[in-house]
Amino acid sequence: MNTADLGLPVDVPSTALFTDQYELTMLQAALRGGTAERRSVFEVFTRRLPDGRRYGVVAGTGRVLDAVENFRFDAGVLGFLREREIVDEETLRWLADYRFGGDIWGYPEGEVYFPGSPIMRVEGTFAECVLLETVILSILNHDSAIAAAASRMASAAGGRPLIEMGARRTHELSAVAAARAAYVGGFATTSDLAAGFRYGIPTVGTSAHAFTLLHDRERDAFQAQVDTLGRGTTLLVDTYDVARAVRTAVEVAGPELGAVRIDSGDLLLVAHRVRQQLDELGATKTKIVVTSDLDEYAIASLAAAPVDAYGVGTQLVTGSGHPTCSMVYKLVARAGSGDPEAALVPVAKKSSGGKTSVGGRKWAARRLDEDGVAEAEVVGTGAVPPRLADRQLLVELVKGGDVVARETLDVPRERHIAARANLPLSATQLSRGEPVIPTEYVQGRPGS
Repeated sequence: MNTADLGLPVDVPSTALFTDQYELTMLQAALRGGTAERRSVFEVFTRRLPDGRRYGVVAGTGRVLDAVENFRFDAGVLGFLREREIVDEETLRWLADYRFGGDIWGYPEGEVYFPGSPIMRVEGTFAECVLLETVILSILNHDSAIAAAASRMASAAGGRPLIEMGARRTHELSAVAAARAAYVGGFATTSDLAAGFRYGIPTVGTSAHAFTLLHDRERDAFQAQVDTLGRGTTLLVDTYDVARAVRTAVEVAGPELGAVRIDSGDLLLVAHRVRQQLDELGATKTKIVVTSDLDEYAIASLAAAPVDAYGVGTQLVTGSGHPTCSMVYKLVARAGSGDPEAALVPVAKKSSGGKTSVGGRKWAARRLDEDGVAEAEVVGTGAVPPRLADRQLLVELVKGGDVVARETLDVPRERHIAARANLPLSATQLSRGEPVIPTEYVQGRPGS
């Protein structure tokens, strides 16, 4: 079901105030100074990957498109700006009619990226583009961080299903976005019903320790759950004594018991013991699900364990130690006048401390070796070399203010699997290292 336009509680009527104040004060000054209508190009990129990461994952693109469409200054928003005297009346009149009418290009959602990759390119007048900085960065930084963590966990899981269950560990709206990003990164399901409703992600869930503790006997809790949800349910077996609980679970549900969940203890040791016990009891097809503050390293350590699925919460929704990607939104080219035909002039900040940027409207392509494996991220300005023409990464997302690249969530999920598979094998290593492929810059002829 497509619920993007239903006005759900996980949305807001307008995204216009997901904005830092200086974006509006810059707009006011540009309107007064006569530069607001200059054609401009802004790009989203990161100067470096989080420490130890080998690649990044683009996620949140679909949410960016929704945010741009909903970036409207309605009467309530304008009233707030007027009451606080944040901008003058001329600027308020301009904002009242605001609709983004430019173009947006970007890496398709689910694609991988590297330092310097022009992940998103926003083109239009300075006035209409500058306002989108904060909302675009807040979405891409958050969602890409979650997707990168999810991707590493999916690699570590080696094909075993992953359940996203971090809603109680983050802001309620962040939880929905995190579940979406985790699905793009390789998770199979979520426990968050809002994410299932909003994005169609498969949802799962059975019971917590509280349900067992509610009953006088563990057997009574298991019986009630099986009677209600069927023998294919998942029973939580570590409230008291695991071995006793497993035996009781099979007695109640029979060998058709769907799964048992282990949420504490030495998961490697306990999983082996539980698998042996289940097999001895005839429940050879009963699966084992483990939870308990897992991250990619804990998942990797369980590779040899008889575990069938992993449930991940806190570490996933916090980016497994890297809750942001440090993406920035920078003006890289602008016209010398308000004439729509004026040529673009490359511009770039000159700064010490590693905060320099490369000017010019950029393209990006991924060069492959003779075996079809990525060997370099090539970023350039000017004409695209013919040898890279069919390897370009940016796609058109918005044209003349209209979204032209909306897609169901399964598409970026599958795209990410393919993109990760085309990276060198070392991309999946969890040990610290540099980006798995280098970024190379190609300087072309300046111009529009």
